[in-house]
Amino acid sequence: MTIFSMQYDLAEAERIGAALGTALIAGDVALLSGDLGAGKTTLARAMLKARGLAGEAPSPTFAIVQPYAPPEVDLPIAHVDLYRIEDEGELIELGLDDYLYDGALLIEWPERLGGEGWPDALLLTITGEGDARVLTASVPPAWEARWPLQ
Repeated sequence: MTIFSMQYDLAEAERIGAALGTALIAGDVALLSGDLGAGKTTLARAMLKARGLAGEAPSPTFAIVQPYAPPEVDLPIAHVDLYRIEDEGELIELGLDDYLYDGALLIEWPERLGGEGWPDALLLTITGEGDARVLTASVPPAWEARWPLQ
C-alpha cells in the first residue's frame, strides 16, 4: 500500500476527479472519506463526468445507491452514500458486490461498512475546507501501476 497526499483547491477538484475517474476499471472500489462538506460528492461527480455522464449527478444520500450504466457512462458505476446506514446488516440488502462484475463502486462514508470491505479498495480521504483541501490516498497494489496523480 502506497500513501499519496496532495493539497488542492476546489478549482482543481474536477481535474483530480477526472484523472481518477479515467483510471477506473471494472472491479474497482473507490472509498471517499471525509467530514460533511469535505468534497466527497464533488470528487465523485467529477469521476462520473470523466466516464461520460452529462449533467450533474445527484447526491445519492437519500437513494443510497445511484447506478449509472451505458450509454450514460462508458463503465457501469454505482455511486453509493452510506451516511444513512445505521447497521452493517443493511449493507447486505444493497448487493454492492454485484456491481463489481462489470463495473465499479464509488462509496461515500465507507466508515459505515464496519468490518466489511474490499482489500484492494482505493481509499481517498479529504480533509480541510475551502481552498485548503488535502487529499490523502491509500493506493493499493491493484492501483499502483495506473495511479494517475503525481
